Amino acid sequence: MLTSPSQEIADLIARCAIRDRSAFRQLYERTSAKLFGVTLRILKDRAEAEEAIQEVYVKIWQRADRFVAGPTSPISWLVAVARNHCLDILRARRPASDDLDVALEIPDGNPSPERVAQNNQERAAIDRCLATLEPDRAEAVRGAYLDGYSYEELASRYGVPLNTMRTWLRRSLMKLKDCLTV
Repeated sequence: MLTSPSQEIADLIARCAIRDRSAFRQLYERTSAKLFGVTLRILKDRAEAEEAIQEVYVKIWQRADRFVAGPTSPISWLVAVARNHCLDILRARRPASDDLDVALEIPDGNPSPERVAQNNQERAAIDRCLATLEPDRAEAVRGAYLDGYSYEELASRYGVPLNTMRTWLRRSLMKLKDCLTV
């Protein structure tokens, strides 16, 4: 009578439960590639997966008597052992969570309401002062200092020589400084 591959693996696991080393070797040869793929996919590190697969087979050897042949395929049981072992490794990587009270003491990285109000006032003052410049000069200042365009790019965009653009920006900054200090 022919047995299915699934039945053969179930038989090998059953023989491992009675400490049959030959069956364990055959089980390893038949299933290690698949289980290694599972560990590698979860751990995403080849060296760690190689170490984990050894530990997985130790667990299989130790727990073979817990396998119950039935509606679940034996390979599913083996994959579950490998998967659970890998998840344990991932959990161990995470730092232990500290007490919740310690987390409450972590300072908020957001600016205080006072700082937000001050930033809004400064932004409004800059916008008001930019509005006093000629429109093309104001846009050149925004392009250079807010959008990161080079002087060459701005000179090309506005069709002026490079030194003219430098003069525009220098004079515009001086006007902005005067406006903001008033």
